[in-house]
Amino acid sequence: MNPRLRKFALTAHVTSSVGWLGAVVVFLALAVAGLTSQNAQTVRGAYLAMELTGWLVLVPLSLASLLTGVVQALGTSWGLFRHYWVLFKLLITVVATVLLLVHMQVAGHVADAAAETNLSGGDLVGMRIQLLADAAVALLVLLVAVILSVYKPRGLTRHGWRKQHEPRAQKQRPAARGDQAAGLPVS
Repeated sequence: MNPRLRKFALTAHVTSSVGWLGAVVVFLALAVAGLTSQNAQTVRGAYLAMELTGWLVLVPLSLASLLTGVVQALGTSWGLFRHYWVLFKLLITVVATVLLLVHMQVAGHVADAAAETNLSGGDLVGMRIQLLADAAVALLVLLVAVILSVYKPRGLTRHGWRKQHEPRAQKQRPAARGDQAAGLPVS
């Protein structure tokens, strides 16, 4: 990628990733409010807002983060399969996105119940705790992805090692062939 396009792709990736992280914090706050509040309207509003936040903010930002991350990796020297940290971050993002889509089924069920009735302290408590726990775990997972992006731990994959050493081997081969063609001894 040329520098201008690379900066645009990086900006899109950072924006969608930070937005996803922020939306998870909001989702976590709503889950806490929905689980702990004694006010029926607050509980109802929290779970209805969680479903809207999930489908209209979390899911699009997770998909955008995944897509822009792949574009960023393929368009730069980091590559998608060259470094373990990039590969691990890709795996985290794919798994987190898939689990988010599954998680949204639970959020939808709780939101539907909240829209139809006043949820009391014991109603759907298992699902409500699951929403809170899933949001907390998602926050930790996304923070791990941020840490990987900032610290970029060393470690090349086998593919990355081959790619890194391939240019050296290619530089040596043409010189040897040229020397042979000129009748010079090859060492």
